[in-house]
Amino acid sequence: MLYDLLISPFAEYAFMRRALAGSVAVSIGAAPIGVIMMLRRMSLVGDAMAHAILPGAALGFLLFGLNLLPMTVGGVVAGLAVALLAGVVARNTIIREDASLAAFYLISLALGVLIISLKGSAVDLMHVLFGTVLALDDAALVYLAGTATVTSLALAVMLRPLVAECVDPGFLGVVGGPGTFVHLGFLVLSVLNLVAGFQALGTLLAVGIMMLPAASARFWAHTLEGMIGVALAVGIGSSLVGLLVSYHLSVASGPAVTLSAGVVYLVSILIGPVSGVMWSILPKRHRTA
Repeated sequence: MLYDLLISPFAEYAFMRRALAGSVAVSIGAAPIGVIMMLRRMSLVGDAMAHAILPGAALGFLLFGLNLLPMTVGGVVAGLAVALLAGVVARNTIIREDASLAAFYLISLALGVLIISLKGSAVDLMHVLFGTVLALDDAALVYLAGTATVTSLALAVMLRPLVAECVDPGFLGVVGGPGTFVHLGFLVLSVLNLVAGFQALGTLLAVGIMMLPAASARFWAHTLEGMIGVALAVGIGSSLVGLLVSYHLSVASGPAVTLSAGVVYLVSILIGPVSGVMWSILPKRHRTA
């Protein structure tokens, strides 16, 4: 019974093994990025950038069809362009950066859908918006694994200055540190991982596997290392559970993975030992002399 429920789908079907491998790779790269985004109060920036990649990916689709390389390059260029444009507008006008990002994200989403509709069918649009995790090929898996590897190595180098920026955004500038380089590098890593998530879960859900595990981890750990570890566990576990739910109930895989992470987040709010609702309403223990 347990074999049929948990193991059989992956043992019998190669596409399920590919989907799991791809989802795990996305989680390994995206979950630590999500934790740092949350600590830097950039969660909504991640959501905006996830939508910002759509026009570039859509243009690659319009010119080359559902081809990994053009859609990836287009997505990376579009995501970075929107992030830089939003920053320029925020620094040179009265518009704040969050409002600027929201405006560009809405324009990008509408433009991307329009570009896809020029050539593709409703099925193609659904694939781009919600991903094709069950149809990952060798090239896609190599890209997802490569992104996770590059992200892990880059974070190992950049983690200390990133943490310093989380505590005091102006500190690195005052002491002559690489603040601008670190910020731009983090933006590049964020876009790369959102494009990787786009390959598996689509542009509308890519940010889910990045931010939901990170938000859940905040209720289970006090330290950065602990939060990253919990976020990785939640991301990988949600990928496994979501794919199994998708297989047994014949529902869309991308939404199933994201909803699995969402359930963990809701449970974490209730019972997480770090500021969870249940712990906040329990009577506090008082020490006796």
